[in-house]
Amino acid sequence: MQTKSQIQQLFDEAGLRPNKRFGQNFLIDRNLMRMLVDAAGLTKDDFVLEVGCATGSLTEELAGEAGLVIAVEIDKKLAEIAGGQLAGLDNVQIISTDVLSDKHTINPGIIGIIKKARQEFGGRFLLISNLPYSAATPLMLNLVCGAVPADSASSPLADAMYITVQREVAERMMAGAGDSEYGILSAILSCFGDLKAIRKLPAAVFWPMPKVESAMISFVRSSQKAGQVKDAGILTAVVSLFMQHRRKMVKAIVKYAAGDLAGISNWDELFEKSGIDPQSRPQTIPPEKFLHLANLCRDSL
Repeated sequence: MQTKSQIQQLFDEAGLRPNKRFGQNFLIDRNLMRMLVDAAGLTKDDFVLEVGCATGSLTEELAGEAGLVIAVEIDKKLAEIAGGQLAGLDNVQIISTDVLSDKHTINPGIIGIIKKARQEFGGRFLLISNLPYSAATPLMLNLVCGAVPADSASSPLADAMYITVQREVAERMMAGAGDSEYGILSAILSCFGDLKAIRKLPAAVFWPMPKVESAMISFVRSSQKAGQVKDAGILTAVVSLFMQHRRKMVKAIVKYAAGDLAGISNWDELFEKSGIDPQSRPQTIPPEKFLHLANLCRDSL
């Protein structure tokens, strides 16, 4: 595990500076990094996706516990540094690419690598990362739901996620119905598993120091919760439809329904069966009611 001075030295030797465009703020507190790894309870049967591996500091710790670490780094020069630092580890695969093929979907090449690893390892598939801000939400939604949007290539489902994210994203993940930050991310995550705030992270534990605080969050998939979802694509479409028009009453939002949802004509009946007041606003509707409505929509198609 690298210290701040070691990371800075690697940058200096390569003639590099942290790239703001890639959201390069590196976790330098080794105790916190160890806390993140320990929280996951890794075994050699598990394999891990790490996004934004940078110089390979967290990667090295993960490799000591997991069967395989798939480390993705968009910055080619940093990927080369990580490759040099981790050259002696045969259970690390460093891939220099963007984890997203666009703003919403996971890179098909990464999907293929994860699927292959799923066939080779009998344990869990986990996302463990100091996540770049721009990739956090779409990456998590795809690994939880399987595909976002619903017609994109299916992504492997993560069994758990142990991540550091900016405080803004953490608040969106943890928010409940009625909270100002409650939205698509929190509603969908709550339908598939259990979220836990592990620890708040001050800006000072990162280099360079960002202008915002962060948080360490865990998500563990619940087979009981996930088993109640009849169609993840429909659930995503339903939550997105209403949350994108959160200031309107739900009865007025259905006119914006598109795709499969455009064919539904009995919204009043579905609202009644799911216990949703047609005059309510989306931000007041708890995840379980969105799930009930989505399941009813699936049955109506």
